[in-house]
Amino acid sequence: MDAFTETLPIKTSKTQGLELLALHRITELIGSAVDLESTLDKILEVLGQTLKMERATLLIYDKVLQKLVIMASCGLSAQEEKRGVYRVDEGICGKIFRSRSPFIVPDINSEPLFLNRTGARSGYQRSKIAFLGVPVMVGGEPEGVLTVDRIFGDDVSFDEDIRFLMILATLIAQFITLHREIQKKEARLIEENQSLKAKLHQVHGGHFIIGHSKPMQEVFSVIDKISASNVTALLLGESGTGKELVAKALHEGGMRKDKAFIKINCAALPETLLESELFGHERGAFTGAHVSRPGRFELADGGTIFLDEIGEMPLSLQSKMLRVLQEKQFERIGGTKTFTVDVRIVAATNVSLEDAVQNGDFRADLYYRLNVVPIILPPLRERSEDIPLLFNHFLSQSNERNGRKIKITSELLDFLIQYPWPGNVREMQNLVERMVILSESERLTLDDLPPKLFEYDQIERELPAEPKIGMTPQAPVLRSGRSLQDIERSEIEAALRRNGWVQVRAAKELGLTERQIGYRIKKYGLNRYDSFK
Repeated sequence: MDAFTETLPIKTSKTQGLELLALHRITELIGSAVDLESTLDKILEVLGQTLKMERATLLIYDKVLQKLVIMASCGLSAQEEKRGVYRVDEGICGKIFRSRSPFIVPDINSEPLFLNRTGARSGYQRSKIAFLGVPVMVGGEPEGVLTVDRIFGDDVSFDEDIRFLMILATLIAQFITLHREIQKKEARLIEENQSLKAKLHQVHGGHFIIGHSKPMQEVFSVIDKISASNVTALLLGESGTGKELVAKALHEGGMRKDKAFIKINCAALPETLLESELFGHERGAFTGAHVSRPGRFELADGGTIFLDEIGEMPLSLQSKMLRVLQEKQFERIGGTKTFTVDVRIVAATNVSLEDAVQNGDFRADLYYRLNVVPIILPPLRERSEDIPLLFNHFLSQSNERNGRKIKITSELLDFLIQYPWPGNVREMQNLVERMVILSESERLTLDDLPPKLFEYDQIERELPAEPKIGMTPQAPVLRSGRSLQDIERSEIEAALRRNGWVQVRAAKELGLTERQIGYRIKKYGLNRYDSFK
């Protein structure tokens, strides 16, 4: 190729001027390029506007198709572009690609290799159309082919345009290489961004739920495993532990995330209103029912319904709920039409459904249908390492809402880590908001805490430790008239009930060892069967 270019004649000053003008316009286009393909189209348009080249195409080798396809063109319609596909072993374009050398067809009408696959030159009236092509090389390897049509007169040399096209092919190759490097960098940035988001996601426990403690990681693991399915989930835990957030995480992590997420608190409404809210009613079904109204299950069709405090649902509604779980069907109040819905059910409770079943307050068959995948949310006192992260999160939010820049002292943070948080995360969120609003300084201290927190903390600290042999533990009496031993007995029995009388789980909930809880069960004479009497 070098030998070929060295033999090319020197151009006339007029030709040089036109080519310099074309190169100037092309470099300006490349310098301000945003989109690769549209810029390449504009580059080829310059050839027609400046050098009077009738048609121009840039073919790029498609590694998937293993064919040359038109990436940019000038003078071709969209349909003609689609037809311009060549194998590397056919036609002039294939020959240029394989040989990596320029090729000239003085007259396309007399060249058998010229396939005219695009059909762009059909019916062209002029008798002599020349076709010129040069390879586009990237990194020493053929990447594509640049071609133009030329209406030649006797005074025009083919070699002049070949020299120019080779220069242009080099510019195009550099432009393509630069564009690919930019794409690689963008891909790396996207990957790094996703990685950073994943790390932040992990730091905050994922699922928009803050926490990195081991108990919360176990919760996140279950969420990740079941969110993409339609399985019914039962969320167990004390009030304020974030059951609604977990329900939303299950919804957002599954295929229903673009559909409705409907929630209802089963303890917030009387029985008649709750049934209407869940299943809807027809006009005239009861006093005040002036129009027909769909229920929450209809509104949640295709999405997820979150039934909070399911343990408070009246027995009369539980049979209807069981039918929805089993058959996905129900009728509105006062109606006869059967509605069929596709709804994922997530239920939550802060009471022991097992105890409710034993007491006859909850249907056993409904309990088993709901308890497919139980998720136990740990109380805040069992995830003390999350307390600083949670407190700072709520403090930042409250500062932003109230236009403050309040910080927390280390003494206060130490107290909060030791505090038992009976109201869990909800209690913390409300406490932070109150402290930020009422604080007169820029730093929160122990003096900003409500007095009742110290009273509760004192009760917890005074609970008797495991007595030594030969010692008789004292039973201090509180203002309420109950002794600390009575409180301890009640708490241990309640924990055993919540955990199905499994001592290991109850001990974990209370922060005791198996030996310690075993001692207290024996000390207070606690018995599973006695508790049912």
